[in-house]
Amino acid sequence: MDGASGSNFSSRNTPVENASSENLSPLEQDILDEYARLVGNLNNLSTSLSTIAAQPSSEILDSLRGLERKTSLVFTLLKASVYSIVLQQQIEGEEDSGAQGGSDIGR
Repeated sequence: MDGASGSNFSSRNTPVENASSENLSPLEQDILDEYARLVGNLNNLSTSLSTIAAQPSSEILDSLRGLERKTSLVFTLLKASVYSIVLQQQIEGEEDSGAQGGSDIGR
């Protein structure tokens, strides 16, 4: 939703009191008024989010850099652990097959 089309809609319909409102029940009018307020709130939210996205704060960027460093450290440690486990399983598998092979030869 771009700000231009959303704000045009909101300015046309806020408050929703026009000639057709004479044909509406009070409940229908209240619902339309709530929708008009919702459109205004969504436009405000959209504007705020656009501003935040266009100008990220240095605090957020610094925090994300720190998080990236920690995440890469954890990933490296995880890879080392997985490699260690796989290597240990291979060594155990070779020892088991060597022990079985040796016992078969002696029979």
